[in-house]
Amino acid sequence: MLTHLSISNYAIVDQLDLDLTQGMTVITGETGAGKSIMLDALGLAIGDRTEPDSVRTGSERADIRATFDLAHCPDAQAWLASRELDAGDECILRRTITREGRSRGYINGTPSPLADLRQIGEMLLDIHSQHEHQSLLKPATHRRLLDGYAGSNALAATVSQIWRQWHHCHTRIQTLRNASEEQSARLQLLSYQVEELEQLNLGKDELEQLEQEQKRLANATSSLQACDQVLTLCAEDDNSNIVHQLSACQNLLAELNLDSQPIQDAIELISSAQIQVEECCNELRHFMDGFDDDPERLPEIEKRLSAIYSLARKHHIQPSELHTLHRELQNELSSLQNSDDQIDQLQEELQLLEKQYKATTDKLSVKRQKGALKLAKAVIRHIRDLGMPAGEFKVELTTINGEFRPHGNEDIQFLVTSNPGMPARPLHKVASGGELSRISLAIQVITAKSCQIPTLVFDEVDVGIGGGTAEIVGRLLRELGSHGQVLCVTHQPQVASQGHQHLHVSKQHSKATTRTQIHELQEERRTQEIARMLGGVTLTDHTVAHAREMIERAQTSTAS
Repeated sequence: MLTHLSISNYAIVDQLDLDLTQGMTVITGETGAGKSIMLDALGLAIGDRTEPDSVRTGSERADIRATFDLAHCPDAQAWLASRELDAGDECILRRTITREGRSRGYINGTPSPLADLRQIGEMLLDIHSQHEHQSLLKPATHRRLLDGYAGSNALAATVSQIWRQWHHCHTRIQTLRNASEEQSARLQLLSYQVEELEQLNLGKDELEQLEQEQKRLANATSSLQACDQVLTLCAEDDNSNIVHQLSACQNLLAELNLDSQPIQDAIELISSAQIQVEECCNELRHFMDGFDDDPERLPEIEKRLSAIYSLARKHHIQPSELHTLHRELQNELSSLQNSDDQIDQLQEELQLLEKQYKATTDKLSVKRQKGALKLAKAVIRHIRDLGMPAGEFKVELTTINGEFRPHGNEDIQFLVTSNPGMPARPLHKVASGGELSRISLAIQVITAKSCQIPTLVFDEVDVGIGGGTAEIVGRLLRELGSHGQVLCVTHQPQVASQGHQHLHVSKQHSKATTRTQIHELQEERRTQEIARMLGGVTLTDHTVAHAREMIERAQTSTAS
């Protein structure tokens, strides 16, 4: 239920903090004082669209926070947990709106899209008004209320689960069958491609090795010539090779026979250089002696590389990706070859699910039909007490044969007529705003014990009624509040006197600003407000006594 509402800089509210309790909370005040601001703010907290003038004049941003106790809301707790937004038994919905009209939503402090605020909001709060929150006009609401009243929620959930499994299985079969229509051509292509790759038989490291060997063989002539030239210069030219010259240099310095360290160091360096040059020559001779310059090897390598490169170009991939392509094509080929077996297996599963679906929907239909008759009788009794003496109400179940649907075999629609002799028609085509609110009130009272939405809001459900009917409305709202939480904006003292909690809205004026304030009324102040609603500006002792009597009587009376 809603435990706290905080509103900052919204409309003509600068700052408002309200603690709310279980039961029936009535909201009263003079016309134009801003009674609906609280409900409008709640609507924004659950994802309603913003209006251009939402932000209070002179402020940059409006901020609305609604705190809910989830102790008895398992669906909301599960929804939050599935999105990693849970915070124990509490949920805080927040909406900020800038002067430019941009807004952001938050769920338990986490930025969230407005669609998520609407989803969780529908589990926590149901606003009944003469405007956009008339959930009773939605077929989904009709189905939910009937299943709750008939005790068929568990069966409905099972039907939905079976349908999801059936739909997944059916879609998979269709996908495989559609694929099988093109299977022959695809199988032929895949078989050819896989065979082509298998014939290539490319080794794991073969490509790299071939490229290295091709490079070496392609440069064979220039490599051997260079090595031969180096050997000639270093050791094989009889007159001027480097080894001979280094030896001559070493002898010249040795013949000096000088006891000089620099000369000795020079001799050692020349000797070391001579040794290194000789080792270099040995390495070059070893390379040339072992060089395989088979003239037929290079064409073979180039032919092999050409085949690899050509197949890679054919598939528009790099040559190094041929191994991965081979594996992927083999897997796809295997899957297509086994598709017939998969279709047969899925067909058996589909038939089993269809039997389960039929058996469960048949049970669900029986429960719904029995519940529809009982609900219609109960609603008729209540709406006639609520100022619709000729009212008729019907729960119409239209059976849809031969289709598999997530919510069962029937469409469910609430029909009503308020005039004798007229056929019952859908609510949105017949009921006025006031009638719709009263019909909704009657249904909510009847289904309160099975209703999963903890907080119900009624905005001026007493429009167009008065006297004894208004008192009945108040009693019904009080009864409804005994099962959860009810917030009610009202102009009727008969309704206001029934509340467990009474909030009064007033407008405060100053030279520069206008502010809306909301205060909880206790005892005498509440009596004075009920008396004002009964008698206007001038209060008499009789009016005050009457107001006190109404409040006292509400504490002991129950709805008829």
